[in-house]
Amino acid sequence: MDGVLWKDNTPIGDLHAIFDRIQSRGLKVTLATNNATSTVEDYLKKLRGFGVTLEPWQIVNSSEATVHELVNRYPNRGAVFVVGENGIVTALRDKGFTPITDPDDKTHPIAVVSSWDRQLTFQKLRRATLHVRAGAPLYATNADRSFPTPEGLIPGAGSILAALETATDIKATVVGKPSPLMMELATERMDLNRDEVLVVGDRVETDIAGGQAMNARTALVLSGVTTLQQAEAWKPKPDLIAKDLTELLHLF
Repeated sequence: MDGVLWKDNTPIGDLHAIFDRIQSRGLKVTLATNNATSTVEDYLKKLRGFGVTLEPWQIVNSSEATVHELVNRYPNRGAVFVVGENGIVTALRDKGFTPITDPDDKTHPIAVVSSWDRQLTFQKLRRATLHVRAGAPLYATNADRSFPTPEGLIPGAGSILAALETATDIKATVVGKPSPLMMELATERMDLNRDEVLVVGDRVETDIAGGQAMNARTALVLSGVTTLQQAEAWKPKPDLIAKDLTELLHLF
């Protein structure tokens, strides 16, 4: 969504018209995002503010995917230390985990989850590092190094993750794109086969790489992070390249 539908709170094009066009052509759509800061309901509310109404099943985020992995790994649940915001905290709590966000809480967690955190403090990094060095496995919702805003690119979840990996000497298990997990889940929810899917994104190293990993066709929009030069240099090249989602819809 970030860099494709909007930059922060600024829409990229007329989203109401874009989704009307998608619907009028009989196309199914599911939105898969690495951004773990918001809940599914938060995204639905934001979309409604732009005149777009979707169902909860049409939103897949990296919080859901990460918690899905943790449920498989820790069926008895437990405490999880979180460097992140409400999206991942809510997802963990909804599935029976006990999220810890207070760096003064010394409860030893079963795992540490790193995500985008706009209230990041040194104390959070300190506590997360100590937990990982004490044996807690490190998970990450995503590794996007930057985040697109109307003013330009700012540090993303991957920048925070880089600090933790450097401090702990541990490589995290990254659940979000380019892992195809979320896009495979979206494909299942739409009751489609992979060869019926077009993965659209603004990052070659996450969106396009993830789409290619699941053998789907891909389209790169230049409204977010990746430049035209970077897109054309990516191997294999995306199937389609467009200025934005509006132009992409006109291409096919």
